[in-house]
Amino acid sequence: MIELEGLTKRYGEKVAVNNLTFTVRPGMVTGFLGPNGAGKSTTMRMMLGLDNPSAGAVRIDGKHYAQLRDPLTYIGALLDAKATHGGRSAFNHLLCLAQSNGIPRARVGEVLDTVGLTAVARKKAKGFSLGMGQRLGIAGALLGDPEILMFDEPVNGLDPEGIHWIRNLMKSLAGQGRTVFVSSHLMSEMALTADHLVVIGQGRLLADTSMSDFIRRNSRSYVRLRSPERERLLDVLHRAEVTVTEAGDGVLEVDGTTAEHLGELAASHRIVLHELSPQQPPWRRRSCGSPPSRWSITRTPTTPARRRALPPGGPPAGASPGPRAGSGGRGTERWPRGRCCDRSGPRSARSPRRCGRSASPVSSPSRSGR
Repeated sequence: MIELEGLTKRYGEKVAVNNLTFTVRPGMVTGFLGPNGAGKSTTMRMMLGLDNPSAGAVRIDGKHYAQLRDPLTYIGALLDAKATHGGRSAFNHLLCLAQSNGIPRARVGEVLDTVGLTAVARKKAKGFSLGMGQRLGIAGALLGDPEILMFDEPVNGLDPEGIHWIRNLMKSLAGQGRTVFVSSHLMSEMALTADHLVVIGQGRLLADTSMSDFIRRNSRSYVRLRSPERERLLDVLHRAEVTVTEAGDGVLEVDGTTAEHLGELAASHRIVLHELSPQQPPWRRRSCGSPPSRWSITRTPTTPARRRALPPGGPPAGASPGPRAGSGGRGTERWPRGRCCDRSGPRSARSPRRCGRSASPVSSPSRSGR
């Protein structure tokens, strides 16, 4: 469980996050919705100790992130798919994370298989497409088998089948009783994934409610009618005290009642209808028979088993564009100070000397004991 209390972040005169208080509970997917620039990423960085709050506090299972020993076994996160060392292979990137948090080497192969990157495990990350980078970041988040998972815009760069896979993965993780927190600026994506919704705008909390309640309160569902006997139909609807809006081209829009009731009302007065169709917002439309898309993926039921197998990684990542041409040759891996990795190749004399720092805790060593 993640608890935020009065969380605030200021950059000079600008208030990026303003007094946020909410709780992310286990056993469900909690969506974090807001437009770009609303403060979602800043909030998630403060949850992970990457930014210090100006006021307020965040607790992960009752502790601050800095107090967690081997943090990847408590919370896994994907904030930036590009926060990897481009000269390391996917396997070595995950091996560094595993060894820094006391995670067995065998777990690296398991998560690579889960996200569908086994075929490119020895390829350097700098040649990965955006979608493959997202999968590698998700593998890093899953590496410690944590009870809490955070994903910042996880569908970016994924193809339709990959989007379907990540949705099912998050639902499966929540079905196992884990805490899943996922951000997006797309209402359509949240409606297909989240069970609970936290909405922010300009750093302020706007809503903290279930997805069904949010949609019911913030969307208009109506019935669209067309008839060659339009005036008679209007008279009948007005006598029945039904609210009607004239939309032009002979179309009537009716709120507050069902298509079944309107059809029976027209039939009882022998009025011919050319159209009787319920209308819903785009994010509520589902189509099981059409190809996967942002609007048409149906939810997949999950079994609440704690160590249930995760959804497979979909099509092998080897089928995606691989490393760029010309990226072969001598190894260019850079190795951080300390003992977090086993060196598996020569270092190029032209490799940069500095050790890059990651923007995400899933690609940085544990702070414990250091």
